[in-house]
Amino acid sequence: MEKTTTWVLDPIHSEVQFKVRHLVISTVSGFFKKFEATLTADNNDFNYAAISLTLDANSIDTNFADRDEHLRGPEFFDAANYPVLTFKSTSFKNKAGEDYELSGDLTIKGITKPMVLDVVYGGTTIDFYGNTRAGFEVNGKINRTDFGLNWAAKAEAGTFVIGEEIKLAMFVEFTKSN
Repeated sequence: MEKTTTWVLDPIHSEVQFKVRHLVISTVSGFFKKFEATLTADNNDFNYAAISLTLDANSIDTNFADRDEHLRGPEFFDAANYPVLTFKSTSFKNKAGEDYELSGDLTIKGITKPMVLDVVYGGTTIDFYGNTRAGFEVNGKINRTDFGLNWAAKAEAGTFVIGEEIKLAMFVEFTKSN
């Protein structure tokens, strides 16, 4: 029987990004500056690992302070009342080679919905200090209105200012802790 291993996210070598359509003609990007995650696995290929992720809603950054404040406010994340977004896995399965499917529950503003993410396992290596590290690229989409992020303004031409579909991209590196 294999030993359960816990892996802790290295935030210095990780990113959590999102993209949303703006005025239907372009895309705006942002990221969360503060986040934590753990991965617990019973085997070396990570099949059936358990994953949890917490994002600090107040750390959202779109490179425009006024927009960031609006996103932190009650029309979007309502960070004063809902300071964290969470994801807890329900399944992590190898599809083929380095490709995995990650299913879980995402909670935003107190609303929990199931979601499925595509994961590419980048590999495992030993760093300069003898620590074992594993890297993953995670991609998926959510509809922001499913989570009560309903703000909708129309531009003069009649198009919505922001789209409902949010593309998620995470580039994460974990360090083996035991």
